[in-house]
Amino acid sequence: MGDALQRKGLHGVGLSEILAAAGTPKGGLYHHFPGGKTELAVAAIEQQVAELCALLDKLLPAASDPVAALELWTTRAQQLLAASGFQRGCPLATVALESEVDDIAIRKALADGFAAIRERLALAFQASGKIANAAGLAALIVAAYEGALLQARVAGSVAPMELVSATLFPLLRTQLQGNVHD
Repeated sequence: MGDALQRKGLHGVGLSEILAAAGTPKGGLYHHFPGGKTELAVAAIEQQVAELCALLDKLLPAASDPVAALELWTTRAQQLLAASGFQRGCPLATVALESEVDDIAIRKALADGFAAIRERLALAFQASGKIANAAGLAALIVAAYEGALLQARVAGSVAPMELVSATLFPLLRTQLQGNVHD
């Protein structure tokens, strides 16, 4: 379901499409997910977040600095987006944009997912030195990444992501160099 969420969003994916992709009868869905499509969507969001966090957990310690890891992350996202014909955006953003106030379980899964991503980024900045506002930098990065990814998807071009990366990463490096305290 994660791929369908990235392409169509929660409301764009029909139950019959989900069942066909899973090769599961309707009863099987409700057996494993008594909450129906909402519970399945929450599980898919949690799976997507787990995969993204695993990627960040791999990239962040392996890179020379957090910004280098972010460059790898955004380059990978650009490649995946272009390879999908600009159909697959961030599953969190796609679902978040169409979620409604009463989608409490879905909104909680999304909020928890974004928080997990921000937390990993903030921890990486803190580990690289005593950063004055690691949480703020992490929030800025996630907002810039999501906004650039959305614009790239709409434009059918990675140019918005390239522009944000070319602007944001030097600023982050300057911030890291200027905010390290003993």
